[in-house]
Amino acid sequence: MGLAPGLHGANASNRPFTGDGAGPLLYGTLTELGLARRDPPVAVTDEPHSITADDGLELVGCRICNSVKCLPPDNKPLPVEVRTCNAFARAELAAMPHLRVIVALGTVGHGAVLMALGLKPSAARFGHGARHELDGLVLYDSYHCSRYNQNTGRLTAPMFRSVFARAAAEAGAGFGFGH
Repeated sequence: MGLAPGLHGANASNRPFTGDGAGPLLYGTLTELGLARRDPPVAVTDEPHSITADDGLELVGCRICNSVKCLPPDNKPLPVEVRTCNAFARAELAAMPHLRVIVALGTVGHGAVLMALGLKPSAARFGHGARHELDGLVLYDSYHCSRYNQNTGRLTAPMFRSVFARAAAEAGAGFGFGH
């Protein structure tokens, strides 16, 4: 569960994290863990990220959705926007009958998951790498993979990969994230 469509990402490409600074870390991590692949395959030296919505990249056993459906001002969704769009997040989760594990990117994604599940914010406190058991689902938290978090060192590739590797292992090595 991400934040919202980025100006140069999903808002322009119609695929989350495609064309923005967070995409290479997210799609690189998913590719490394077998949760994404490209057809035709990219050369080992090529960066395995999403470039355009028709670049052949596909997710395997996982799904990406956002807390907010529209590009928010200053790329920071307001609480009212998260509440307004939460019906979409709730529908996304409900559309995945075999869902077992969710990864929330940042506190906004974390809060949107709790809200979509009908839980109070006090049901689980956000913390990078935290694991929460929630009504038959497991929620993992990660700092958002934004370019800002990467540039400041708040989030490193190994930190991000660690959260996704744990979540993927719990979901069944790439199966169960959303399908």
